[in-house]
Amino acid sequence: MADVRPLPGIRYAAADQLAALVTPPYDVISPEAQERYYARHPENIIRLELGRDEPDDDALNNRYTRAAAAFAEWRHRDVLHQDAPSLYLYEQCFAWDGREYRRLSLLARVRLEPWAAGVILPHERTLAKPKDDRLKLLRACAANLSPLMALYDDPDQQLARTLAPSLEAPASADFTDEAGERHRLWPLRDQSLASAVAAFFASRQLYMADGHHRYETALAYRDEQAALRKADLPAADAARFTLMALSAIEDPGLLVLPTHRILRDLDPAAVAALPSLLDRHFTVEPLGTPADAPAALARLAEAQHAGETAFIAAGPRATLLLRLRPAGRAAMARADDEAEHASDAWRRLDLAVLHELVLRDALGITAETVRAGEHIGYTRDAAAALATARGDQTGATLALLVNATPPAAIRDVARAGGRMPQKSTYFYPKLITGLVINPLW
Repeated sequence: MADVRPLPGIRYAAADQLAALVTPPYDVISPEAQERYYARHPENIIRLELGRDEPDDDALNNRYTRAAAAFAEWRHRDVLHQDAPSLYLYEQCFAWDGREYRRLSLLARVRLEPWAAGVILPHERTLAKPKDDRLKLLRACAANLSPLMALYDDPDQQLARTLAPSLEAPASADFTDEAGERHRLWPLRDQSLASAVAAFFASRQLYMADGHHRYETALAYRDEQAALRKADLPAADAARFTLMALSAIEDPGLLVLPTHRILRDLDPAAVAALPSLLDRHFTVEPLGTPADAPAALARLAEAQHAGETAFIAAGPRATLLLRLRPAGRAAMARADDEAEHASDAWRRLDLAVLHELVLRDALGITAETVRAGEHIGYTRDAAAALATARGDQTGATLALLVNATPPAAIRDVARAGGRMPQKSTYFYPKLITGLVINPLW
């Protein structure tokens, strides 16, 4: 199955300055944050990961060529240095909702396989534009600047026990970022350990958690390299691999946050009639005085703890708790995910229920409409979602609050060959960019 190997990682030489040099991944960096990282340090990884566009950019001078030039210069000046082949144990310590978490990942090279091979399995669809951007950067720098995130099964903690002694040594990098999250890194250069890790993953599948676009970009780059060389790439060629952060599904520090939906420009009559439209599939409970976000989320958590599928639907005049009835579960048993035959794992997803029985059946919002971005927006801020819906006095806006998707559901849907609705998962925190770079040479 998965081919997991050490890599000659490229890292910042100034380990004591990492807090000023790293960033989150490109897809969560706002224009304001981009400017902040540019100002923070002249060698911040932002200049590689998400360079600025300039008014006079052309084919020879643009953010991709500037990233390549900076990458080469920093290596020449030993701002970045290259390790001997290593695995890297990466720990993130963070707090959420009053609770402390500790998530472990193993950074490694992983052999690229097409989705159809069933070695590395996706759970979502991808879009063309992000892939085009990342492919241009990959061509320019010939390196993975940030890791993808993938999950694996370790119910008996076999790999966890193998890696545990490494955590007793001092970390080679240890810093706290701007969000107050602590990052620690241990390079692992023991060949016997690398062999044990390779043997562990040789019988396992991997499940993509974050980075589907970059994975498909890596596949495209690999194929381009073979075409340019007019020959099959050697089995151990670096372009046949990509950088991944591998985490156990059973890791108690694996935190997935919910992404709530905001529906806009709806028919006010349909929003007003929503309780009666949903009654055949859900128990509809009015919450009376408009519930604040913590109270609404607490009701959702209670339902999830009881094994129920539940949502909060909030409009300008009413807030409803929707709990799936047996009739709704029976309707999901008959549902198909568009052209794909839905699996049982997909039918059990809260968000599949939401998209099928609330968006499509009750409100007429199809999967094509969702993929086109019509009517629907996303936020992780439940309070903002409720405020948006209640502030629209036209009655055409609806907030839908949801519970988080359990990590095991990603595995189950992926194994069954399904794809989740958009924005089904948000792993928190994101992996840091700039800690370890994977050269593709």
